[in-house]
Amino acid sequence: MSVLDWVALVVFLVAWLGYDPVLGALARRGGTLNTDMLTVRNSWMNAMTNRQMRLVDAQLMGHTISSASFFASTNLLLIAAVAGVLFGGDVALRNIAALGAEVTTIKVMEGKLALILLCLARGLLDFIWALRQLNYTVALIGAAPEVHEEADRASYGAAVGKVLNPALSSFNRGERGYYFALAAAVWMFGSLWLLLAVIMVTSLLLWRQSASPSARAVRAARRLLERP
Repeated sequence: MSVLDWVALVVFLVAWLGYDPVLGALARRGGTLNTDMLTVRNSWMNAMTNRQMRLVDAQLMGHTISSASFFASTNLLLIAAVAGVLFGGDVALRNIAALGAEVTTIKVMEGKLALILLCLARGLLDFIWALRQLNYTVALIGAAPEVHEEADRASYGAAVGKVLNPALSSFNRGERGYYFALAAAVWMFGSLWLLLAVIMVTSLLLWRQSASPSARAVRAARRLLERP
């Protein structure tokens, strides 16, 4: 690989692995969509304990689990497709080059495909863990007792929230893997394209977390929920 390829790869890894710490720093400074949603989901679980009929909660959880299952299945198909090209021999790699990819050695091409595969594999593990935790949440909602003390309801709701929030955080990381896998795929066309893709993907994700209309709306809702 050229020096520019190594620089682009390092920038990609820093952006991919350093995204969560950067997001945490932004959350401490002014809040992000993900951290605001922690409060929203905690309020949801608290409201759940105050309902005798939890049909709405069951429907919402069913929708969430279906979404996670869809993304996990799609992720698995993408992994199979990329792995098929990576382990398909020289012919498969030459077919990729024929689509307009940068002319390079077979080993470098394999390295680029391996990076895409790594992003997708990490995302798949996040989706699987999200599904496990979402099923734990369903069980906790189903087992919610008919308590009459407000403190007990609040404690139970907070406990369920501590399972639901990590589940959807894992789901978010799995979705983010698609963005970085797409950026890694652009590397096929050259290192400059990878640098540009990393900058665009990271900027887009951070904008959606902190300055998008959805982020501002959720932040306003969180403030209402936090009022005493």
